[in-house]
Amino acid sequence: MSTARCIAPAAAAASGSGRCLFPGKEHRTTLTAAEFKEWLKQFDADGDGRISRRELREAIRRRGAWFATVKAWRAVRRADRDRNGFVDDGEMEGLVEFAEKELGFLISKEPVTSSSARHNWKW
Repeated sequence: MSTARCIAPAAAAASGSGRCLFPGKEHRTTLTAAEFKEWLKQFDADGDGRISRRELREAIRRRGAWFATVKAWRAVRRADRDRNGFVDDGEMEGLVEFAEKELGFLISKEPVTSSSARHNWKW
């Protein structure tokens, strides 16, 4: 079981705002795709640079969602183009799209400023 830790995004660290990705329930803000990927990497338990269904299930559970096993299975199935059972860097965009549409993540294409952060999650 992987232990999620608080990681500050590079933009927040540089600006000194100290915004932390997913430390608890106060994290419900819009993320950039890069911040989402950075958050997801902390669940890569074996460090192979790919996200397995089990690792994604742990990430979804940490978010407090119900039916994490089913959601992780659907996410990997949809994002995994080469059908090897993992989501790697080349397939990460598919996972980002799934997270937006099916998991309720708010992911923007540009860096998030503190004034533009929104609090509207479906989980």
